[in-house]
Amino acid sequence: MSPPQRTATARRIAELALPALVVLAAEPLYVLVDTAVVGHLGSVPLAAVAIGGTIMSLAVWFGTLMAYGTTGRAARRFGAGDRAAAVAEGVQASWLAIGVGLILALVGVTAAGPLAGLLAGDPETAEAAAGWLRIAALGAPGLLLAAAGNGWMRGVQDARRPLWIVLGANVLSAILCPILVYPVGLGLTGSAIANVTAQTIGGALFLTALIRETRELRPIPSVIASQVVLGRDLLIRGAAFQVCFLSATAVAARFGVAAVGAHQIALQLWFFAALALDAVAIAAQSLVGAALGAGDADEARDVARRVTLAGGVAAVAFAVLAAAGASVVPGWFTPDPAVHAQAAIVWPWFVALLPFAGIVYALDGVLIGAGDVAFLRTLTVLSALLGFLPAIWLAYAFDLGLGGVWAGLGLFTLARFVGLLLRWRSPRWAVTGATR
Repeated sequence: MSPPQRTATARRIAELALPALVVLAAEPLYVLVDTAVVGHLGSVPLAAVAIGGTIMSLAVWFGTLMAYGTTGRAARRFGAGDRAAAVAEGVQASWLAIGVGLILALVGVTAAGPLAGLLAGDPETAEAAAGWLRIAALGAPGLLLAAAGNGWMRGVQDARRPLWIVLGANVLSAILCPILVYPVGLGLTGSAIANVTAQTIGGALFLTALIRETRELRPIPSVIASQVVLGRDLLIRGAAFQVCFLSATAVAARFGVAAVGAHQIALQLWFFAALALDAVAIAAQSLVGAALGAGDADEARDVARRVTLAGGVAAVAFAVLAAAGASVVPGWFTPDPAVHAQAAIVWPWFVALLPFAGIVYALDGVLIGAGDVAFLRTLTVLSALLGFLPAIWLAYAFDLGLGGVWAGLGLFTLARFVGLLLRWRSPRWAVTGATR
């Protein structure tokens, strides 16, 4: 067996980052297509997708947690020269994905009405969002299986198979969405069916790849339990994100249908940019984990330096593109002038925060690859409690509109930016060994 590649050259980072970019961008790009298709049905369906999509982001949160945790564990074992043990992490993560996915699907189907009612600003939007969610929730098992598959494949530095699986599933769904919504005439229901189709097909393809990779497929409760325990800090960190974004959507909804529609457009563009910028962070998770698993702390620090620079440069490029499209992009999603007016309030915040976000997401990847998730947990929770949440609820109390909501996002991002830079400059994150 050939040893894993651990040289943190720009070429090696690009070989891992570019396929990861397509994988990361595929889902939010599909959501943007979905938002544009539904947006032309009217402001209520657009607001319904905003509410339902925000609730479904809980499943995406679990998926991100699973992918990142599996990548770090698999990468360290791969770096220590044990590919079989790295793949075994993927087997156990897949069992965990099936269990959690079924629970999330059941909750989504049975509690769609109350969940949508908590976030929606009016009964019509709540009813439409609940109908969308009852169908979309069925995609949760496939979504989490795909996340587990991405995790172990990234850990063994296999960037090509996730690329083709995710791209194929999402392209099919992007074709189905406008067909089901318009010519077939299913409207908002067609959007939900297209979502489920992409997630189920993707999960099935990742599971097939795992079965071809290894015959040792039995669940091992002790390993699954270890993954759950070691993922505790990522879970808390993810919970802080979800509380922030659910609260932001709830507050935006209280400012009216146009406000929540504009917030949905800007927030999905933010997620798209953030996940695209996270491509170098995915490379960092794999390379940092492998380097530390092989006992090479200097290599891990070199990866950290390179991806931080790359993240900052890429984010500036995104910000320039976003600024240039300020008067055009909202029109891609809806013809409603009220939504356009609200989007104009959000846009300066969106553009200004992107460069900081690029560095934040890159360093997130470094520390996740290093297994330094306890620090990430604490930093994220404090940033949420002291920055994001007070700002957006004050925005609601004083009727500050979407500008106040996005000021909270700004405080959240800048607090994490400062904390991550300080941690990056310290030696405490670069702990070597096959496990941490």
